[in-house]
Amino acid sequence: MIGFTFSELTGWLGQYLWPLFRVAALLMTMPMVSSQVVAPRIRLLMALAISFLIAPLLPAVPAVEPISGAALLITLQQLAIGFAMGLILQIYFAIFTSAGELVSMQMGLGMSVMIDPINGVQIPIISQLFQLLSFLMFLAMDGHLVAITIIIESFNILPVAPIDLSRIVLEQLPGLVSWMFASALLMVVPAIISLLIVSFTFGVMNRSAPQFNIFSLGFPLTMLGGLIILMLVSSQFSGIFVRFTEAGLEALSSLLI
Repeated sequence: MIGFTFSELTGWLGQYLWPLFRVAALLMTMPMVSSQVVAPRIRLLMALAISFLIAPLLPAVPAVEPISGAALLITLQQLAIGFAMGLILQIYFAIFTSAGELVSMQMGLGMSVMIDPINGVQIPIISQLFQLLSFLMFLAMDGHLVAITIIIESFNILPVAPIDLSRIVLEQLPGLVSWMFASALLMVVPAIISLLIVSFTFGVMNRSAPQFNIFSLGFPLTMLGGLIILMLVSSQFSGIFVRFTEAGLEALSSLLI
Protein backbone atom coordinates (compact mmCIF):
# COMPACT_ATOMS: atom_id res chain seq x y z
CA MET A 1 0.00 0.00 0.00
CA ILE A 2 1.35 3.39 -1.00
CA GLY A 3 1.22 5.98 1.76
CA PHE A 4 1.76 9.71 1.71
CA THR A 5 3.01 11.82 4.54
CA PHE A 6 1.37 15.08 5.52
CA SER A 7 4.41 17.06 4.39
CA GLU A 8 4.26 15.48 0.93
CA LEU A 9 0.57 16.28 0.58
CA THR A 10 1.24 19.83 1.76
CA GLY A 11 4.03 20.23 -0.78
CA TRP A 12 1.86 18.97 -3.65
CA LEU A 13 -0.97 21.25 -2.62
CA GLY A 14 1.29 24.28 -2.41
CA GLN A 15 2.91 23.45 -5.76
CA TYR A 16 -0.42 24.09 -7.46
CA LEU A 17 -2.26 26.38 -5.05
CA TRP A 18 0.19 29.25 -4.59
CA PRO A 19 0.93 29.67 -8.32
CA LEU A 20 -2.84 29.73 -8.79
CA PHE A 21 -3.08 32.78 -6.51
CA ARG A 22 -0.50 34.72 -8.54
CA VAL A 23 -2.01 33.80 -11.90
CA ALA A 24 -5.57 34.45 -10.71
CA ALA A 25 -4.58 37.88 -9.34
CA LEU A 26 -3.16 38.81 -12.74
CA LEU A 27 -6.26 37.64 -14.60
CA MET A 28 -8.50 39.51 -12.15
CA THR A 29 -6.80 42.83 -12.97
CA MET A 30 -5.60 42.24 -16.54
CA PRO A 31 -7.59 44.27 -19.10
CA MET A 32 -9.92 42.37 -21.42
CA VAL A 33 -9.83 39.27 -19.20
CA SER A 34 -11.01 41.20 -16.13
CA SER A 35 -13.86 42.89 -18.00
CA GLN A 36 -17.47 42.48 -17.02
CA VAL A 37 -18.25 40.62 -20.23
CA VAL A 38 -15.99 37.75 -19.13
CA ALA A 39 -17.70 35.54 -16.56
CA PRO A 40 -15.79 34.97 -13.30
CA ARG A 41 -15.92 31.21 -13.84
CA ILE A 42 -14.13 31.69 -17.18
CA ARG A 43 -11.31 33.57 -15.44
CA LEU A 44 -11.19 30.86 -12.79
CA LEU A 45 -10.97 28.11 -15.40
CA MET A 46 -8.22 30.00 -17.22
CA ALA A 47 -6.25 30.44 -14.00
CA LEU A 48 -6.68 26.77 -13.11
CA ALA A 49 -5.59 25.65 -16.58
CA ILE A 50 -2.49 27.88 -16.62
CA SER A 51 -1.51 26.92 -13.07
CA PHE A 52 -1.99 23.21 -13.78
CA LEU A 53 0.22 23.41 -16.86
CA ILE A 54 3.05 25.45 -15.36
CA ALA A 55 3.15 23.97 -11.84
CA PRO A 56 5.35 20.97 -12.76
CA LEU A 57 7.86 23.34 -14.39
CA LEU A 58 8.23 25.66 -11.40
CA PRO A 59 10.82 25.45 -8.62
CA ALA A 60 9.80 23.42 -5.60
CA VAL A 61 7.72 25.35 -3.11
CA PRO A 62 8.52 25.27 0.60
CA ALA A 63 6.64 22.80 2.78
CA VAL A 64 4.61 25.14 4.96
CA GLU A 65 1.67 24.36 7.18
CA PRO A 66 -1.51 25.31 5.29
CA ILE A 67 -2.96 27.12 8.29
CA SER A 68 -0.10 29.22 9.59
CA GLY A 69 1.29 32.72 9.48
CA ALA A 70 3.91 31.74 6.91
CA ALA A 71 1.26 30.33 4.57
CA LEU A 72 -0.81 33.51 4.89
CA LEU A 73 2.26 35.63 4.16
CA ILE A 74 3.09 33.64 1.02
CA THR A 75 -0.51 33.88 -0.17
CA LEU A 76 -0.57 37.66 0.26
CA GLN A 77 2.75 37.96 -1.55
CA GLN A 78 1.49 35.97 -4.54
CA LEU A 79 -1.62 38.13 -4.73
CA ALA A 80 0.45 41.31 -4.50
CA ILE A 81 2.73 40.22 -7.34
CA GLY A 82 -0.19 39.35 -9.60
CA PHE A 83 -2.08 42.57 -8.80
CA ALA A 84 1.03 44.69 -9.48
CA MET A 85 1.52 43.09 -12.88
CA GLY A 86 -2.13 43.57 -13.76
CA LEU A 87 -1.95 47.21 -12.66
CA ILE A 88 0.86 47.86 -15.14
CA LEU A 89 -1.30 46.50 -17.95
CA GLN A 90 -4.17 48.70 -16.79
CA ILE A 91 -1.88 51.75 -16.94
CA TYR A 92 -0.80 50.76 -20.44
CA PHE A 93 -4.35 50.55 -21.78
CA ALA A 94 -5.27 53.81 -20.02
CA ILE A 95 -2.97 55.58 -22.51
CA PHE A 96 -5.44 55.08 -25.34
CA THR A 97 -8.51 55.90 -23.27
CA SER A 98 -6.92 59.15 -22.08
CA ALA A 99 -5.85 60.02 -25.62
CA GLY A 100 -9.41 59.56 -26.84
CA GLU A 101 -10.72 61.82 -24.07
CA LEU A 102 -8.27 64.58 -25.03
CA VAL A 103 -9.35 64.47 -28.67
CA SER A 104 -13.04 64.28 -27.73
CA MET A 105 -12.82 67.46 -25.65
CA GLN A 106 -11.12 69.32 -28.49
CA MET A 107 -13.68 68.08 -31.04
CA GLY A 108 -16.66 68.98 -28.86
CA LEU A 109 -17.61 65.34 -28.39
CA GLY A 110 -16.86 65.28 -24.67
CA MET A 111 -20.56 64.90 -23.87
CA SER A 112 -21.05 62.16 -26.46
CA VAL A 113 -20.44 59.10 -24.32
CA MET A 114 -21.35 55.46 -24.40
CA ILE A 115 -21.17 52.57 -21.98
CA ASP A 116 -17.81 50.86 -21.95
CA PRO A 117 -18.55 47.11 -21.85
CA ILE A 118 -15.07 46.44 -20.46
CA ASN A 119 -15.29 48.55 -17.31
CA GLY A 120 -19.00 49.30 -17.14
CA VAL A 121 -18.53 53.10 -17.11
CA GLN A 122 -19.32 55.85 -19.59
CA ILE A 123 -16.46 57.04 -21.78
CA PRO A 124 -16.35 59.25 -24.90
CA ILE A 125 -16.87 57.63 -28.27
CA ILE A 126 -13.33 58.41 -29.44
CA SER A 127 -11.97 56.77 -26.28
CA GLN A 128 -14.02 53.68 -27.03
CA LEU A 129 -12.61 53.60 -30.56
CA PHE A 130 -9.03 53.95 -29.34
CA GLN A 131 -9.60 51.32 -26.68
CA LEU A 132 -10.89 48.78 -29.20
CA LEU A 133 -7.93 49.52 -31.47
CA SER A 134 -5.51 49.02 -28.58
CA PHE A 135 -7.11 45.67 -27.70
CA LEU A 136 -6.87 44.48 -31.29
CA MET A 137 -3.25 45.63 -31.56
CA PHE A 138 -2.37 43.95 -28.26
CA LEU A 139 -3.87 40.67 -29.41
CA ALA A 140 -2.31 40.96 -32.87
CA MET A 141 1.13 41.36 -31.27
CA ASP A 142 0.48 38.32 -29.04
CA GLY A 143 0.70 40.60 -26.03
CA HIS A 144 -1.54 38.28 -24.02
CA LEU A 145 0.89 35.42 -24.62
CA VAL A 146 3.82 37.62 -23.65
CA ALA A 147 2.05 38.59 -20.42
CA ILE A 148 1.50 34.92 -19.56
CA THR A 149 5.14 34.17 -20.38
CA ILE A 150 6.29 37.00 -18.11
CA ILE A 151 4.26 35.74 -15.17
CA ILE A 152 5.66 32.24 -15.72
CA GLU A 153 9.19 33.68 -15.70
CA SER A 154 8.35 35.60 -12.54
CA PHE A 155 8.29 32.32 -10.61
CA ASN A 156 12.00 31.89 -11.42
CA ILE A 157 12.81 35.45 -10.36
CA LEU A 158 10.52 35.50 -7.32
CA PRO A 159 9.85 31.88 -6.40
CA VAL A 160 7.01 30.88 -4.12
CA ALA A 161 8.57 31.48 -0.71
CA PRO A 162 8.53 34.09 2.05
CA ILE A 163 10.33 36.90 0.22
CA ASP A 164 11.10 40.55 0.69
CA LEU A 165 8.48 42.52 -1.22
CA SER A 166 11.04 45.28 -1.77
CA ARG A 167 12.29 43.13 -4.65
CA ILE A 168 9.15 44.18 -6.50
CA VAL A 169 10.03 47.51 -8.04
CA LEU A 170 6.91 49.38 -6.95
CA GLU A 171 8.77 52.68 -7.18
CA GLN A 172 8.28 52.66 -10.93
CA LEU A 173 4.47 52.70 -10.71
CA PRO A 174 4.20 56.50 -10.14
CA GLY A 175 6.58 56.98 -13.05
CA LEU A 176 4.38 54.76 -15.20
CA VAL A 177 1.38 56.96 -14.43
CA SER A 178 3.24 60.04 -15.65
CA TRP A 179 4.40 58.03 -18.67
CA MET A 180 0.77 57.18 -19.36
CA PHE A 181 -0.33 60.85 -19.47
CA ALA A 182 2.73 61.91 -21.49
CA SER A 183 2.20 59.07 -23.99
CA ALA A 184 -1.50 59.89 -24.35
CA LEU A 185 -0.66 63.52 -25.10
CA LEU A 186 2.12 62.55 -27.49
CA MET A 187 -0.21 60.20 -29.33
CA VAL A 188 -2.78 62.86 -30.21
CA VAL A 189 -0.75 66.08 -30.16
CA PRO A 190 -1.05 66.54 -33.98
CA ALA A 191 -4.83 66.31 -33.76
CA ILE A 192 -4.97 68.65 -30.74
CA ILE A 193 -2.79 71.29 -32.41
CA SER A 194 -4.82 71.08 -35.61
CA LEU A 195 -8.09 71.47 -33.72
CA LEU A 196 -6.69 74.41 -31.77
CA ILE A 197 -5.82 76.09 -35.06
CA VAL A 198 -9.39 75.48 -36.26
CA SER A 199 -10.82 76.96 -33.06
CA PHE A 200 -8.46 79.93 -33.31
CA THR A 201 -9.59 80.50 -36.89
CA PHE A 202 -13.24 80.58 -35.86
CA GLY A 203 -12.37 83.01 -33.09
CA VAL A 204 -10.66 85.37 -35.51
CA MET A 205 -13.62 85.13 -37.90
CA ASN A 206 -16.01 85.92 -35.07
CA ARG A 207 -14.04 89.04 -34.15
CA SER A 208 -13.71 90.23 -37.72
CA ALA A 209 -17.33 89.55 -38.69
CA PRO A 210 -19.52 89.65 -35.55
CA GLN A 211 -22.71 89.66 -37.60
CA PHE A 212 -22.11 86.05 -38.57
CA ASN A 213 -23.10 83.43 -36.04
CA ILE A 214 -19.75 81.67 -36.20
CA PHE A 215 -20.23 79.50 -33.14
CA SER A 216 -23.41 77.91 -34.52
CA LEU A 217 -21.30 76.69 -37.42
CA GLY A 218 -18.15 76.16 -35.39
CA PHE A 219 -19.25 73.09 -33.45
CA PRO A 220 -20.28 70.89 -36.41
CA LEU A 221 -17.31 72.09 -38.47
CA THR A 222 -14.95 71.38 -35.58
CA MET A 223 -16.34 67.86 -35.30
CA LEU A 224 -16.00 67.36 -39.05
CA GLY A 225 -12.46 68.75 -39.00
CA GLY A 226 -11.58 66.50 -36.09
CA LEU A 227 -12.79 63.42 -37.94
CA ILE A 228 -10.80 64.41 -41.01
CA ILE A 229 -7.68 65.01 -38.90
CA LEU A 230 -8.10 61.64 -37.17
CA MET A 231 -8.42 60.01 -40.57
CA LEU A 232 -5.20 61.67 -41.72
CA VAL A 233 -3.14 60.81 -38.64
CA SER A 234 -4.56 57.29 -38.25
CA SER A 235 -1.96 56.01 -40.71
CA GLN A 236 0.66 56.54 -38.00
CA PHE A 237 -1.33 54.89 -35.23
CA SER A 238 -0.06 51.39 -35.91
CA GLY A 239 3.55 52.40 -35.27
CA ILE A 240 2.53 54.29 -32.14
CA PHE A 241 0.60 51.28 -30.84
CA VAL A 242 3.60 49.02 -31.45
CA ARG A 243 6.00 51.31 -29.59
CA PHE A 244 3.67 51.78 -26.64
CA THR A 245 2.93 48.05 -26.46
CA GLU A 246 6.63 47.22 -26.43
CA ALA A 247 7.21 49.82 -23.72
CA GLY A 248 4.31 48.48 -21.64
CA LEU A 249 5.47 44.87 -21.86
CA GLU A 250 9.03 45.96 -21.05
CA ALA A 251 7.75 47.75 -17.95
CA LEU A 252 5.84 44.60 -17.02
CA SER A 253 8.97 42.44 -17.28
CA SER A 254 11.08 44.98 -15.37
CA LEU A 255 8.69 45.00 -12.42
CA LEU A 256 10.58 42.13 -10.81
CA ILE A 257 14.28 42.13 -10.00
